[in-house]
Amino acid sequence: MYDDGRKKRGRGMAAGWYGIARTAAIDRAGAWAELDDGGTAKVVTGVTEIGEGILTVLAQIAAEEMGIRPEDVTIGDNDTARAPEAAHAGATRQTYMIGNAVALAAREARNRLVSVIAEKWQVPAESIQTRNGEMWAPGTNLRLTMEEAVAQCKGVGVVPVGSASFTADHTALDPVDGSGRPWQAYVFGAQVAEVEVDTATGEVQVLGIWAAHDVGRAINPRGVEGQIEGAVVMGVGQALMEDYQLDDQGRTTTPGFAKYILPTALDVPQVTSFIVEDPDPLSPLGAKGIGEPAMVQTAPAILNAIYDAIGVRITTLPATPERVLEALASKREKAA
Repeated sequence: MYDDGRKKRGRGMAAGWYGIARTAAIDRAGAWAELDDGGTAKVVTGVTEIGEGILTVLAQIAAEEMGIRPEDVTIGDNDTARAPEAAHAGATRQTYMIGNAVALAAREARNRLVSVIAEKWQVPAESIQTRNGEMWAPGTNLRLTMEEAVAQCKGVGVVPVGSASFTADHTALDPVDGSGRPWQAYVFGAQVAEVEVDTATGEVQVLGIWAAHDVGRAINPRGVEGQIEGAVVMGVGQALMEDYQLDDQGRTTTPGFAKYILPTALDVPQVTSFIVEDPDPLSPLGAKGIGEPAMVQTAPAILNAIYDAIGVRITTLPATPERVLEALASKREKAA
């Protein structure tokens, strides 16, 4: 704790968990994958890209499973009239559900290709390696580019294509008491916040956030860091600024962003991310998710840091300067 008389600093911590892949209701995703002429591949699934980077993640997954480069993977038309259903973009489920469907479809396509080449080479299929657009049998001089391998596969009438559906286990909740397992996987995380509180104005400045999150397996580590940083910024807004007001009739009295204050670049603290990888045993990829879980801990960590700094609990969000000053005044009255 830091105290210069007017401005005081404090640190707070919060931990939490978040469930993904609901099991009480059906959650599934499907995908098709094909290795094409030229050693490239296409993946078709009804995925919706809303800015979270799922197309990049799916290209990475398919490339790793097939043994080609991510830039050689094309994610096809996502119109569900022509593509397998992938369901909604929400609940931190895209990498977990759709990623696993793509992984399984890509594995099937690769296995079709490898089985043909293994028969031609007279080697066990499981011994063949594929990476960066090449295929080889270790301990031999047998090697092909993926383009050559696909040509040979199609030459015997086999198209290296795969399809798959991934679904969470269905374990309905008890209809009487609601007990059961509502989610297949859980994401765990903890964050520490450091704040500076101006006791004269009530202003709270977040100086830093340290965020550690278990994502199962980080398919795209930079993307994971970006998700955590974005979630922290949203958490800062929730904790200190964003105040959506309704009247008694349920009508908004916060009609625009002039009153509903959002964080700007000047409000973003230094964010340090720690990615923890504890693979999920029920996921073929081992990956979980991070889109929403990283928002859970930010606000309570900030409120705990405010308490550490000035010794008052803010129990209504956001912790505006007015509410901080009211809490300080109440504290002084009680001490008098």
